[in-house]
Amino acid sequence: MIINFRQISASEAPVEFHQTLDVDHVVQGRKDIMGISPMQADLQAEPAGGGVIHVTGRLSAELDMSCSRCLKPLKHHVDVRFEEAFKQSDEESVELDEAEEELVLVSDERLNLVPYLEEALLLELPFSAVCKETCKGLCPSCGTDLNEQQCGCNTERIDPRLAALGDFFKK
Repeated sequence: MIINFRQISASEAPVEFHQTLDVDHVVQGRKDIMGISPMQADLQAEPAGGGVIHVTGRLSAELDMSCSRCLKPLKHHVDVRFEEAFKQSDEESVELDEAEEELVLVSDERLNLVPYLEEALLLELPFSAVCKETCKGLCPSCGTDLNEQQCGCNTERIDPRLAALGDFFKK
């Protein structure tokens, strides 16, 4: 997805982009994500004055994941609001004032938006997904799914430093 600074600056109306991107490589190292649908990008770019191009829109994708508590498969929908401002600059080191700190400086006439879109998606991925908020997970001793049935394992945890005191009161 390439934007052309000159074309967008000359445009009177916002330029719209609707594209589907393959983002399998973005989630490649994640063990809890089995698959991801192609990401749908619906963006619009418009000039904001002073050589600045403002790009806004939405990104969405569907993830096939496993619950971090009970390991059951689940689908997770990611909907990302994308907003970024780009400024074309031929100089390598430009002093930016406080109002321009959020700008991304670009040296070329054309800009590939894909790395910025992938980064926005990556930042919105869940750290650990759960099938439901009340998921009890698996028993750490026997591996029984505690959502389906209770196991007979002893769940009492005693601090090993104080375990000897437990026998003190049995006498």
